[in-house]
Amino acid sequence: MSSSTGNENLRIMVIDDSSTIRRSAEIFLGQVGYKVVLAEDGFDALAKINDTHPHLIFCDILMPRLDGYQTCALIKKSAKFRDTPVIMLSSKDGLFDRARGAMVGSEEYLTKPFTKDSLLKTVRKYTAEVHTHTN
Repeated sequence: MSSSTGNENLRIMVIDDSSTIRRSAEIFLGQVGYKVVLAEDGFDALAKINDTHPHLIFCDILMPRLDGYQTCALIKKSAKFRDTPVIMLSSKDGLFDRARGAMVGSEEYLTKPFTKDSLLKTVRKYTAEVHTHTN
């Protein structure tokens, strides 16, 4: 394997109450060298975000306690993280969900179950600028 992919400086947070989704994302992203931070729900994510400073956040919509819309809105209200791209994850592919996600500040919407290719394509789209600065 190559010694450096250029991805090891990128931290990606995956917030989802499904351990299967978290594990899939961790495997897909880890295989290409990204550092992955996992969170079970919005509260868990908010507790970890300050310490990890992710470059990109994937956030499930339907979660207990603090849903994805609330979590995204709180992230975007933070001066420190308002420019961090948030990609909403949902098993529903509805126009209403997309619109509501955009209203709280998310950059994009990815339908679950996602493929490795769709996940990595989304990561590359939103981290191209970070790649440019770290290489």
